[in-house]
Amino acid sequence: MTFHDNSADHIYATGPRNQWHPVLPSRFVAPGAMRKVTALGEQWLLMRRADGALAMLADRCPHRGAPLSLGKHLGDRVACWYHGVEVDGEGTVTAVPGLPGCNLEGKRLVTSLPVREVGGAILAYFGDEAHPEPVPLTLPEPLDDEGTSAILCYAEWNVPWRYAVENLLDPMHGAFLHRESHTMYDGGTTAKFRIRETGRGYFFEKTDQRGVNFDWVELCRTGVDWVDLSIPYPPSAGPGGPFGIVGMTCPVDAGRTGVFFWRYRRVAGWQRDTWHFLYRTLIEERHWEVLEQDRVLLEALPADADQRENLYQHDLGVVRLRRLYRAEAEAQAAALAPAPAGASG
Repeated sequence: MTFHDNSADHIYATGPRNQWHPVLPSRFVAPGAMRKVTALGEQWLLMRRADGALAMLADRCPHRGAPLSLGKHLGDRVACWYHGVEVDGEGTVTAVPGLPGCNLEGKRLVTSLPVREVGGAILAYFGDEAHPEPVPLTLPEPLDDEGTSAILCYAEWNVPWRYAVENLLDPMHGAFLHRESHTMYDGGTTAKFRIRETGRGYFFEKTDQRGVNFDWVELCRTGVDWVDLSIPYPPSAGPGGPFGIVGMTCPVDAGRTGVFFWRYRRVAGWQRDTWHFLYRTLIEERHWEVLEQDRVLLEALPADADQRENLYQHDLGVVRLRRLYRAEAEAQAAALAPAPAGASG
């Protein structure tokens, strides 16, 4: 596919390519429905057939560039509102009603992204021109384990996507920003941290406290970027032990982010039913209050917040994250840069 801007700054601002990203909750696109969506700074169309199969197309008719999202859903294809040109879920023009048999028919002229549905969310692979084929995707264990119950929470925040991820790689904020919450009121307000590398990313964790507050987080890069963390829970919250969160972000554009949080506990059978009941009736509202604290704080940060900081030891996880994504953006931009004039292959 062709992006409008392949510079390192643009990639850094709108999210890394050549990997999977969450796009929307599955429930946002009903059978037989279409939905316009922005992701990684580009306009897309999600279209679901009556049988549930999902397609994701660039929101641009190959004829005159009109948004396909304004068109008509025809079951297994969409008809552009402007001139009726029909495009199927693979991006192939199937009909040109104004001139049947013209040379557009049968050509794959619209970008179509590979999609998967995981834990109630739609994931799509965003490759660049050099990497159109999807990379292998290893799902987060809590979303791929029959013995774990995960409930998806989705919101959209007016913050750069990196700020949302950095917030998760900063466990110490739990002891201050969320001090009045029902789960993060305990533990010390001072700590030492370390980075512990893994084969899929790294842990950022307290060295002197565990199982008391938001004490550790793991960044995982398994075809899709996600974080895992655990928060201790009192017995009154039901069965299942510690309460885990799998978090992902969708870079909507340079200033907006879709945040996906799966709240999970390892429960099955009647314990699963008990956990779901308690969550929906008692716990969910409290969790939205905690998320709202994050949203208000992050949206209040100035646009140049990460350019005018004075960091200390607690920020090692954030610094590591920034270096990782900046290096990746520069490498992806360099791979797409045109060869110098006169260079030979």
